[in-house]
Amino acid sequence: MTARYFAPTGGHPPQEQLLTGRAVFTDAYAVIPRGTMQDIVTSFLPFWDRTRLWVLSRPLSGFAETFSQYIMEVSPGGGSTRPETDPGAQGVLFVVEGTGRLGIGDATHALRPGSYVYLPAGTAWHLTNDGDAALRFHWIRKAYSPVEGLPRPEVIVTNEQDVAPTPMAGTDGKWATTRFVDPADMRHDMHVTIVTFEPGAVIPFAETHVMEHGLYVLEGKAVYRLNQDWVEVEAGDYMWLRAFCPQACYAGGPGRFRYLLYKDVNRHMALRPALGSAG
Repeated sequence: MTARYFAPTGGHPPQEQLLTGRAVFTDAYAVIPRGTMQDIVTSFLPFWDRTRLWVLSRPLSGFAETFSQYIMEVSPGGGSTRPETDPGAQGVLFVVEGTGRLGIGDATHALRPGSYVYLPAGTAWHLTNDGDAALRFHWIRKAYSPVEGLPRPEVIVTNEQDVAPTPMAGTDGKWATTRFVDPADMRHDMHVTIVTFEPGAVIPFAETHVMEHGLYVLEGKAVYRLNQDWVEVEAGDYMWLRAFCPQACYAGGPGRFRYLLYKDVNRHMALRPALGSAG
């Protein structure tokens, strides 16, 4: 089945629109609906030309502290030759709309919807929109946590269409995860995956775990259990969960429900404040 990815386009609501919306921020989770991603809440970054972004999450003391997530919008001819200014930050790019050209060292890679890129900390890279429409992609950043005796991961450039989903046991394939990194590879301290639910599939218990999450709905709609609340979400919405926030899902259809998922993995729990930038 051909993948579809929702991407915001901005704009500005009319004065006649009601203020009532679905945005919520609690001490356990936040929901940022797609309707909040308007022109007035965009941001800009140094050394990026013809580019704006929506910041979906950032480290906040006492909430989710490990990562940041942006939706980047690069106009034709725009891009950056110095995209990352933090040498300790690793990143994942996931393209939802448009085309571009990514340079890493002497290699050049074509970007298109579904492209996934893992960029180890310290990687020199540059990016250009070489198309005639906006290039929109997620950029997830985390300060890399090195471990003595483990080498650092390598660059990964692939596309969702080239990665077979892994079905969840006992679900007849109705719940599956597209994994771009081997879960057994201890070099990686974060995973970004795509989770797919067919209509009627569920997470049948309230997951309660140490991983922080960012969940961007790529396609479809569902009801999601966040802490003590059932929340309706649709394509373009973003959910931001702190560690141990109970979570579950019911994908009622009529189509597939899919989201891009971030989580921190494979490291001891820090017992003292971290030093340096977290992204």
